[in-house]
Amino acid sequence: MKEDNYFQKVYELTRKIPQGRVTTYGIIATYLELGSARMVGWALNKSFSSDFSVPAHRVVNRKGELTGRNHFPAPDMMQKLLEAEGIKVVDNTVVDFEDVLWYP
Repeated sequence: MKEDNYFQKVYELTRKIPQGRVTTYGIIATYLELGSARMVGWALNKSFSSDFSVPAHRVVNRKGELTGRNHFPAPDMMQKLLEAEGIKVVDNTVVDFEDVLWYP
């Protein structure tokens, strides 16, 4: 599969995550049947340079941690975007993670 096609599939699904909800890299990878959680993270990291409509801040690791935060223009940007949607974050981890977790 071409990288661009893979990235587009990740971006399309990420755009469907409702505001005020999060999902994980692994959930996206499993749903799309397209490889690993790490590859989803790689695709989302590339979204900043190609497609600003992708809400990459809504994707966290399997523990609810904001592991992608260092790939945003500012290290606290991911947390601020989530908090603006009503998601509480403490110590770079989503509070009540299971309650806000979204499955496609």
